[in-house]
Formats: sequence, C-alpha cells, structure tokens
Amino acid sequence: MAKKNRISDRLSDSPMPNHIAIIMDGNGRWAQRRLLPRTMGHRAGMSSLKKVVRTCDELKVAYLTVFAFSTENWKRPETEVDYLMNLLVEFLHRELEELHHNDVQIHVLGDYGAIPQKCQIEISRALEMTRNNTGLIFNIALNYGARREIVESVKSITTRILRGELSPDDIDEQVLAQSLYTAGMPDPDLLIRTAGEMRISNFMLWQVAYAEIVVSDVLWPDFGPEELRRAIQEYQGRDRRFGGLRL
Repeated sequence: MAKKNRISDRLSDSPMPNHIAIIMDGNGRWAQRRLLPRTMGHRAGMSSLKKVVRTCDELKVAYLTVFAFSTENWKRPETEVDYLMNLLVEFLHRELEELHHNDVQIHVLGDYGAIPQKCQIEISRALEMTRNNTGLIFNIALNYGARREIVESVKSITTRILRGELSPDDIDEQVLAQSLYTAGMPDPDLLIRTAGEMRISNFMLWQVAYAEIVVSDVLWPDFGPEELRRAIQEYQGRDRRFGGLRL
C-alpha cells in the first residue's frame, strides 16, 4: 500500500495528461491461461474498465477514450461478438447511475447505428442521461476504425465543398479535425496499450500523432489503478517537444 501512495504522491506534483486513450488488449489470453472461455476474459476486462474510469475521475483526467470494439472485430466468431454486445449493455445498465452520479459524460465514437438495437437503446439512454454532465469525458470507441473515420471525414468535407460552403483552399488540419468523431476534443496526450503489443491497430490514427505511447505487458483484465498510475508516471517523465528542440 505504501508503494501505491508514493506513486500517487509523485503524480499529484506533476502535470497530468489531459486526455488518455487506451487500447484494451489481452482478454482472450488472460482467459486461455486460466483454461477459461474467452468470454470470461472479456467479463474480467469490464471489471478493469470500471476501475480505470473511476481512477481517471479521481485523478481529474479530463478525457478518457477506450477502444471497445473495432470495425475489424466483426470477423470474430458470432458467439463472441454477441457476448461482447450483451456485455456492453450490461456494463452501461449496471454502471450508468454511478457514472452519472460522478458527473461523467459519455460519448460514443464510431458507427454505433450498425450494432444490435438493444445496444443502441442502452447507448442512447446513457448519452441522454449524461449529456449535461461536466466531469470526465468518457469516450467509448465502438464499431470504430480510424481509417473509416478519416474516409468519412473526407466525404463530409467534400459534401461541404459541393454545397459551396467550403473552398478546397480552406481545408487545413483544423477543418479535418473538426470533421472527425472527436471534434471539439483535445488529442490524446497518452496512449496506453496493454498485453505488450506494439501496434496502434487502426485506433485514432490522426489524433495520436504526438501522443506519448506506453506499452504495458499486463493483460487488460489485470490492469488496474496501480498500472494506470505507473503509465501516467512514465508519461510524466517524458520530454515532450512536439518535433522541436529543448531550449
């Protein structure tokens, strides 16, 4: 316990990342190592998600974005996809009151109109209940793919040009950024990936251009508040120059 407190003390004296993004990986391996079905790994991962959201709220992190379900995840077995969707409904149904009580505002990044209707209903309820909250912005990337996001952004900009609302010469980084799912939000300062994988996996390709990346060997179901604090501590030790030089 003393070790945890020392890490927390150091965090309180240093700048916190304003926006943390997490690729939650390792649920299947966690289950396989315990000779359990992969679905049990996903369920254990939901418990970790609850702890991480709560910790970000306690640490006054302004934005948290988690990669919950990618556009590529539809390739998984139908039974696993169905379980993941049901688990999402269960998570929102069970945790929504606490999230709302803690002033958390929920957003969904991605095409959630393509997921089962029962999930859409629960998501709409969560978005409506928390839309006026002013605390932690909790983004759930659901049926999300960064390449698709950029393609949809280009389509949106093209439509504006055809309508005469925008000239090609007006297009800059800000115009493109404002047509992404994260419009109006700051880019992530810290990107965490669990389970030791060294890939971005089509996640927030535009937004993480200058994010500090921390890869944890810990599988997501074992990733909790202490591991999050360690990742933040590593972030705080980085020298962020954004392509420039230290003066």
